[in-house]
Amino acid sequence: MEAITLLVLADPAAPELAMLGALPDTTSIAVGVTAEAFERTAPRADVILNEADARVLEQVWRMAPHVRWVHSLSAGLDRMLFPALVESPVLLTNARGAFSDALGEFAIGAVLFFARDFRRLVRSQAAEVWDPFDAVEIRGQSLGIFGYGDVGRAVASRAHALGMKVLALRRRPELSREDPCVAQMFSPDQKHQMLAQSDYVVVTMPLTPESRGLIGEREFEVMKPGAVLINIGRGPVVEEAALIRALEQKRIRGAALDVFDVEPLPPGHPFYRLDNVLLSPHSADNTTGWKERSMQVFLENFERFQRGEPLVNVVNKKLGY
Repeated sequence: MEAITLLVLADPAAPELAMLGALPDTTSIAVGVTAEAFERTAPRADVILNEADARVLEQVWRMAPHVRWVHSLSAGLDRMLFPALVESPVLLTNARGAFSDALGEFAIGAVLFFARDFRRLVRSQAAEVWDPFDAVEIRGQSLGIFGYGDVGRAVASRAHALGMKVLALRRRPELSREDPCVAQMFSPDQKHQMLAQSDYVVVTMPLTPESRGLIGEREFEVMKPGAVLINIGRGPVVEEAALIRALEQKRIRGAALDVFDVEPLPPGHPFYRLDNVLLSPHSADNTTGWKERSMQVFLENFERFQRGEPLVNVVNKKLGY
């Protein structure tokens, strides 16, 4: 069996790293969070498993000329795609799919939060006020999805099961024309048509040059006054200043946000004081066992790598996903 040298850019104390014990005895493993930790092993490295930021990864990359495969323990790649990696023939894979179910559940939870006005219920309970009101059934309402990959499909399957009308936008809509969960597919140049029909808008897109600022002032003008924006993709896909204005002026009903331009969200940020915003600290997919699920994706791919088989979750580095 081929001897493989694996560099693990992660906290050595991370519990999920114990799963690497399942790798063959012929695997040489080095773990660390700084480039200096790999000075001796990097020159002969075959694989990099990354949980560090782009700066550390790029430093280690320069020291490892024989690397054939890089795997990201996260699904988002916008913070680790530096030019040398993008232009190289080295395979890049990620944890796509490991977090989709959790994010799908969060999106539906956010829909129900606004449809049933849970904030009003909590406020009335705290004030000891008996305050009956009419809520809105989500059955029959439209949910538009920006980005129809694994996460988008996880949202769609749940929304469809609850009787919602699912609309979806992707770069190549023809790939999902026959999806039984989707009532109508849209291309990026049709985004305003989808927005105008949507009661809820769920953003699942990765951050790329094309997706940055995809939803801005004009898009909020097109949206229904009662619409809710749910962002579980990347913060900069939505123009933050335009979103704040739309929320403050009540041009849309509200927003549920798991991702932001700057993280952690700094004290004093307007999102904290807006009562039509539901905030999640970029942890909507942090359900029990999420790190282990991510590691399992890598372990299964490692077996394929050893056998010389095609890897799963291969990223198009030019596109960024």
